[in-house]
Amino acid sequence: MKPLSLSVALLYALFAAAAAGLNLGTQWAVVQVWPWGLRSLVALAAGTGAGLLLKYILDKKWIFGFRPPGFGDDVRRFLLYTGTGVATTALFWGIELLFLALLPAPWARYAGGAAGLCLGYASKYFLDRSFVFRERAGGERLTAG
Repeated sequence: MKPLSLSVALLYALFAAAAAGLNLGTQWAVVQVWPWGLRSLVALAAGTGAGLLLKYILDKKWIFGFRPPGFGDDVRRFLLYTGTGVATTALFWGIELLFLALLPAPWARYAGGAAGLCLGYASKYFLDRSFVFRERAGGERLTAG
């Protein structure tokens, strides 16, 4: 497998920033409007879901150059992509919740979320390259990026 190129790394970082922004923005919006209990967990879940979907769409096309041959394959890849995100999401959530526990200030949620997202996205690239987008549509082995 080729090493990660600078252009792919920069594009991946840009997409990660966009997904992180959507994630944190969604969390902020949920916290503003959710009047019931479990506000932090609902905000975490909503933000994670929004960021995950955006990142999959961007990564599939622009990072891994993958075009699924059909809807079923796209769903299967999204499920694999989601699966690789389970551990990285646990890392992200753990860091965000640790910041909230240690620093009882409104900004702690977002600082912890940003730190967790950075670490999570870095490890997720290599998991996705190895397990989700190993090959392009048609069976061609993925070697770029």
